[in-house]
Amino acid sequence: MTKKDIVRTISDEVALTQQKTKEIVQKVFAAIVETLVTEGRIELRNFGVFEVKRRAARKARNPRTSEQVDVPEKFVVTFKPGKQMEQRVRELSEAAEREKSASSMPTSPIAERQTLNAWSQPESTGTEDGSNQW
Repeated sequence: MTKKDIVRTISDEVALTQQKTKEIVQKVFAAIVETLVTEGRIELRNFGVFEVKRRAARKARNPRTSEQVDVPEKFVVTFKPGKQMEQRVRELSEAAEREKSASSMPTSPIAERQTLNAWSQPESTGTEDGSNQW
């Protein structure tokens, strides 16, 4: 989903023009960014917490050349979802797990091996009487 999709959905639900809704959505995002820059943290009840954290400087290794490089400290934004969001996502994954288990047939390890062996064996090129016909 993109910002445009969010604007369209909200616009339809609250009967505002998409242009006016876009301005509101953009102002909300700008306020979140501004609060993170000035205060370092914003808590949105039932949604989650955005927080600015400092990553310490460290030594790393270039995987191509194996050369050691210095990575400077930097600030990153982290997000910790709220309880309501975590619960909704958990319900989604539980439903997907139930659907997966309902659609898969339980098989024994022997049946699985036989299936794998059948796929890994080359097809026979012989005739019914056992002679090869090339």
